[in-house]
Amino acid sequence: MTELQIQQGVITELNVDAIVNAANKSLLGGGGVDGAIHKAAGPGLLYECRALNGCNVGQAKITQGYKLAATYVIHTVGPRWQGGLQDESALLASCYQQCLKLASSYKMKSIAFPAISTGIFGYPLEEACKIAISTVSDFLLTHQSDLEQVVFCCFSERDRVLYEAVLCNIEQSPPSVKSA
Repeated sequence: MTELQIQQGVITELNVDAIVNAANKSLLGGGGVDGAIHKAAGPGLLYECRALNGCNVGQAKITQGYKLAATYVIHTVGPRWQGGLQDESALLASCYQQCLKLASSYKMKSIAFPAISTGIFGYPLEEACKIAISTVSDFLLTHQSDLEQVVFCCFSERDRVLYEAVLCNIEQSPPSVKSA
C-alpha cells in the first residue's frame, strides 16, 4: 500500500530514496528547485549530470544524491507553459510517469516531488497540481511498485493548502492518503 503525503518544506532536506529535480534540458543546474538541489548535493552532481547529455521534456534521468539525504536524484524536464496549446498537460504527466517508472525499476520505497514546471516555466499551479496528483494516483493503481511513500513537497503554505484541496477532490484516490 502506497501512502501519499503532502509536506511543506525544503525538498533537499527530505530523507527519501529519491527526490525529483524540476530540471532544465541541460541538467546542469539553474534556478529554483534545480539550483537548490545542485547546491545542496555538491559538485559531484554536476559532474555526473554532464555525462548524461541533457534530457528531453517529459523524460527523466537518474543520478546519485551525493551530499543530499536522498540516495538518488531523478531529474525531469517539465514543459514551459504556452497557454495549454502545446500538449503541456501530456508532457507534464509524462514527467511524473517517467520518474515513477525509474523509482520502480530501482525498487525504491520512497520518492518526493516538487511542483514541476510551476516556477520559471510558468505552469499554473492549480492545473499542475491536479495533473501531478491524478497521474501519480493512476500510476500507483495500475502499476506494480515497491513504493511505500510518495511525497508532494510544497515550498509554501499556499502551495500546501492547494495540494491538500486538490487531493481531497480527486475521485480516484490511492489506498492511503496522509497530509503532514
